[in-house]
Amino acid sequence: MRRGIAATALVATLALAATACGGDTKDGGETKAGGELSGTVTWWDTSNDAEKASFQKIAEAFTAKHPKVTVKYVNVPYGDAQNKVKNAFSSGAEAPDVIRADVGWVADFASLGYLDEVPADEAKKVDAEFLPQAAASGKYEGKTYAVPQVIDTLGLFYNKKMLADAGVKPPTTLEELKTASATIKEKTGKPGMYLRGDDSYWFLPFIYGEGGDLVDAKTKTVTVDNAAGVKAFKAARDLVTSGAAITNATDGWNNMQTAFKSGQVAMMINGPWAVADSYAGDQFKDKANLGVAPVPAGSVKAGAPQGGHDLAVYAGSKNRAAAHAFVEYMTSQDVQVQSAKELSLLPTRTAAYEQPDVKSGEMVQFFKPAVDKAVERAWIPENGSLFEPLKVEYTKAVTGASSPEDAAKAAGAEFRKILKGWN
Repeated sequence: MRRGIAATALVATLALAATACGGDTKDGGETKAGGELSGTVTWWDTSNDAEKASFQKIAEAFTAKHPKVTVKYVNVPYGDAQNKVKNAFSSGAEAPDVIRADVGWVADFASLGYLDEVPADEAKKVDAEFLPQAAASGKYEGKTYAVPQVIDTLGLFYNKKMLADAGVKPPTTLEELKTASATIKEKTGKPGMYLRGDDSYWFLPFIYGEGGDLVDAKTKTVTVDNAAGVKAFKAARDLVTSGAAITNATDGWNNMQTAFKSGQVAMMINGPWAVADSYAGDQFKDKANLGVAPVPAGSVKAGAPQGGHDLAVYAGSKNRAAAHAFVEYMTSQDVQVQSAKELSLLPTRTAAYEQPDVKSGEMVQFFKPAVDKAVERAWIPENGSLFEPLKVEYTKAVTGASSPEDAAKAAGAEFRKILKGWN
């Protein structure tokens, strides 16, 4: 898969792409006679260190179409973003015009009145032209408040050479993972896997793998502490106690990426957003050495969550017309194809998957079928709030600070405090 492109060529390409988007949207004080847009659009982007330079160039190329619009790019660390955005929106002080929101945040922000509804014509395009499961993440109470930028899920990343040297194949179940890790340890002296233990998103494959889920939104029932939930906490802890995986209670992303990129572990669970950073490691100077397989199944099935990011406009923006035009541009097919080509990120537009630069992408070829099978989360306002107490209990369970039973019970109790009136 060819990656990398000169910065000048990137900007030129996107400048041409920008001429195809936009329009004469009339909203906010920045629209001038003839439909010309002007003003400043401040975009808070949550992409990681390996992605942000590309996204900044893409965003700033918007001015090729709208030269009187200034794009102010701000990279906000993902871990701080949800609270930082809420604080900015609630106070209105220095709030961004456009945010890159985790799919789990949209319903929450919309329910609080922070997001501007997507214009009707654009909302129809979202329904008609985007992957249905991606479009669903931007809706709240039947209205569209965000446009999907990227969609993703989790997979098993593995070092092909390390697995080959140990004589093992990518494991398809957790039991196979334990066996493979033991063989890798015996043959190479290195642990088989790094399990991220400080982020509850990494817990989801375990509970899905046991046939469970965090909640049942239809019946308003908390399910994280039922029998499947307890088994999920046990399964995650068992990977550590069996020696199949190493973990850490803090700085999980950096620890995991460093261990995998340097060959200190042979496997990790991660998503498309980690591909560009993984390629930067010594072990993957030859990009062909990076393999990706489905997340290993639990005792019931294999399951990985649907993730991704949407773009949304602040309801209090003074530049709403320009902001919506910017969102349209950033989610256009040309930009999504560029992001897939440069960063191995998955488009949300259906037609983008027919473009050569997307179809030929090895990581896209793997992750698109995985996304099609991914478990769609409950798009409820409290979705994002559930992950903090779950993170606490997941970390306790995988590090042995709490028993799986106690972790499940505590998570359930915290969920019911958040989801008032739920069983």
